[in-house]
Amino acid sequence: MKERIDYHKDGSVRARGFTTEDGTLTGYWEWFRKDGTKLRSGSFENDEQVGEWTTYDKSGEVYKVTVKKRRRAT
Repeated sequence: MKERIDYHKDGSVRARGFTTEDGTLTGYWEWFRKDGTKLRSGSFENDEQVGEWTTYDKSGEVYKVTVKKRRRAT
């Protein structure tokens, strides 16, 4: 795994998390507003959102928690 950080145009951190060597999103990720407050957080497995995902309000308090179900293999 390697850490990946994406930036807003103004240079502030937009998202931070991990990818596999081929760029697949994996593990815990966080997204941030331009003012630096956390917007959303959750985990990926093989580019798929899994488990609990938390959305935060502008003051940093938990707004809602969503549970992502795994897609079934076809």
